[in-house]
Amino acid sequence: LITANVDRTTAIGLVCTGRTPWQIGLNNGLNASGAVRRMRNAGGQFVSYELYRDSPRSLRWGNTLGSDTLAGTGSGTAQSLTVYGRVAPQTPNVGTYSDTIMVTVTY
Repeated sequence: LITANVDRTTAIGLVCTGRTPWQIGLNNGLNASGAVRRMRNAGGQFVSYELYRDSPRSLRWGNTLGSDTLAGTGSGTAQSLTVYGRVAPQTPNVGTYSDTIMVTVTY
């Protein structure tokens, strides 16, 4: 039983040549139902979740260039981008759930 938002973060690292503009997009994952991201367990049950570009978790991270991607400029050194995740309250079956997200870098 998930009675409150479960928030987590992770990071995407990239190195781009100095002054090279880039955009990073995230797809909806392997288990999506339309635009709803879902993690799946071994029994075929799902837990919905979302990924965001900002800490208040108001800007969904998608894969449409210039719309819901994150843009920046290369510095020639390692850059780190935070991914903000949230699982909203729901009643899943007990189990281990996972998903795979594809990261696309456009430059």
